[in-house]
Amino acid sequence: MRSHLIIKASMVAAMAMFSPASADSIVTKAGKLNAETMTKLDHPWSFALLPDDRLLITEKTGSVRTFDGKTLSEPLAGVPKVAYRAQGGLLGIALHPDFSTNNLVYLSYVEAAEQQPAGAKDPGDPRLGEYQQLDDVTLKGLAVARGRLDGTALKDVTVIWRQQPKTVGRGHFGGQLVFAPDGKLIVTSGDRQRFDPAQDPAANVGKIVRINDNGSLPEDRVFADQSKGSQDILSLGHRNPLGISIDPKTGIIWEHEMGPKGGDEVNVIEKGANYGWPLVSEGSHYDDKEIPSHSDNQKFKAPVLSWNPSISPSGLIFYQGNLFPTWTGKALMGGMSSKALFVLGLSDDQGEVEERIGMGFRVRDVIEARDGSLFILKDHQDADEKNNVAEDEGALIHLTPARERATEAR
Repeated sequence: MRSHLIIKASMVAAMAMFSPASADSIVTKAGKLNAETMTKLDHPWSFALLPDDRLLITEKTGSVRTFDGKTLSEPLAGVPKVAYRAQGGLLGIALHPDFSTNNLVYLSYVEAAEQQPAGAKDPGDPRLGEYQQLDDVTLKGLAVARGRLDGTALKDVTVIWRQQPKTVGRGHFGGQLVFAPDGKLIVTSGDRQRFDPAQDPAANVGKIVRINDNGSLPEDRVFADQSKGSQDILSLGHRNPLGISIDPKTGIIWEHEMGPKGGDEVNVIEKGANYGWPLVSEGSHYDDKEIPSHSDNQKFKAPVLSWNPSISPSGLIFYQGNLFPTWTGKALMGGMSSKALFVLGLSDDQGEVEERIGMGFRVRDVIEARDGSLFILKDHQDADEKNNVAEDEGALIHLTPARERATEAR
């Protein structure tokens, strides 16, 4: 079984972790960075870079906006209606590989079922501890739609994939989208905080999904025989995957997901592999009930990296630019509860944390601009009086190398 690196609290404390000296100065091993707030956003979740260098940004509340470097647009027309609450709403976005000729944009979002069950209740689950909203009884699930970007609107919008089955309330939708080199669309589908469906091959909940660009099923799918499982599954046994990216040099699919109480993971995704959730984990349940480790059952694929305590990873790219030369070829990953940007060295089935950069805010997603600079989505932190957390607005942050000022002649 693959050995993997578990990053414990003592190791985290020993890492170089920097906090911004000011709103626009961050110290890293790659040098000082300027962090400029470009615009405020309402619960930003993900973004994509258009050929004309504008950004397409999703806001969880249900809007897609463009940003041209100076101006944030009004919401685009034609975006599907979303079920916005807590972790749910408008989530991932991706451009078709042939966007320059077909203008196709893909969105993942949470949709409510057309028919809502009468008298629905959520009985809760002790494994979720205190993090439960039992008053949410909407039957809902993740969906993926595609539409054609035409000026200030999405047109010909069609749903091409849905999470099955829909479930009542709760979170863990996943929702990240990425196109593979073969043109297939890969979707991360969370376990909906329902645990067991992640191991059910008949459900696409708690899975990494692989479909054609129009939502049809690839010929080389894992379960070609429908009686053996959902035919859109690439891998199973996932909890809440919020980052997925493909190393352009190797073609390896890398994914990360949030663990329960501890046990956040970085994984190499392989066709048909089972990653073990909820039967194994490197964390424990929120009621402190222990979960067997991957080392206890070798039939499950172990993570390359895992964290204890949690860092809440979100967003993942492989940096290809030269503006930050020490990061070229490295993976960059956001952290929400950790309020950090992580630089990861990932190769084959090995991984290490090369740097943990304190940002002072929850990092929801990261993307590389064409000039090699970085854009980061600062997550919107809702107020939480119970835990004494103040509201913190979402924003688009631009990271560039700091320019040293010339010393004045004396």
